Amino acid sequence: MIRAPDLRRSLLFVAGADGAAHTRALQSRPDVLAQDLEDLTPQQSKQAAREMSADLFARARASGVIPAVRVNVLSGLGMIDLATVVPAKPDIILLPKAESAQQIAALAQEIERLEAAQGMPVGQIEIVPTAETALGVINLREIVQASPRVKSCVLGAEDLAADLMAARTTQAVELAYARSRFLLECRAFGIEPIDPPYTYADAEGCEREARRSQQLGYRSKSTVTAAHVGVIHHVFTPSPEDIDNAGRLVAAFERARAKGQDRVLVDGLWIEPPTYLNAQRVLERARRLDARGPPA
Repeated sequence: MIRAPDLRRSLLFVAGADGAAHTRALQSRPDVLAQDLEDLTPQQSKQAAREMSADLFARARASGVIPAVRVNVLSGLGMIDLATVVPAKPDIILLPKAESAQQIAALAQEIERLEAAQGMPVGQIEIVPTAETALGVINLREIVQASPRVKSCVLGAEDLAADLMAARTTQAVELAYARSRFLLECRAFGIEPIDPPYTYADAEGCEREARRSQQLGYRSKSTVTAAHVGVIHHVFTPSPEDIDNAGRLVAAFERARAKGQDRVLVDGLWIEPPTYLNAQRVLERARRLDARGPPA
């Protein structure tokens, strides 16, 4: 069984046909490594990229990394991609520019046909839609409910900004509304939201953006830069201070309730049931990440 979506802190996209980039990506130990057959692979290199999928997926599994692939849109080269990559057995297939339930249903149907033809367990491959247009964000509710294979969804950055006719900025103010709405709708339907990539090179900016996203409620972030994986893991893994603080809140609230009190004041904050439950979630997340094995 692959790692649960809420424990996949990082999703790293890597150029489909660049073997050296594959090695660097694996060395960064992302939770999920997505071979990108779409925009990161030039037209003349797409077939070579498809032929590299099986080896890359095997190397990812051997490194404890979840193998994934982003195919092209189904109306383009997506069906050709699937014919090669499904037999290579990725755990996740990402669909770019997802805008409707019909697209997800068509992808699920083709994956099921290819799984059955290969004698693979039907239903094992997950679908992760990419909402990277205004229509994709607006139609997110129907997209994420279109197939039980959908357990998480990723928000785009560059394509979405272009569709909005917005200038890209390091502060990502142009994506603020989409980022909040995307998170809200994913949570409403039990789907794990994956934050857009920080597409600038500096690690400091990536950390700032990841921390802002964590404050909103994100637990996962995508990236196109292998060097950012460690930064993302640092932000989305509870620190010793986070664990100590959560433990203090839980203990104080439980002591207060044992005395019949409705709430308790800790460091100037009234701890009530919602805050108590959030503190419990921090402790449980830390426990589950620790049980998963040594951190990458």
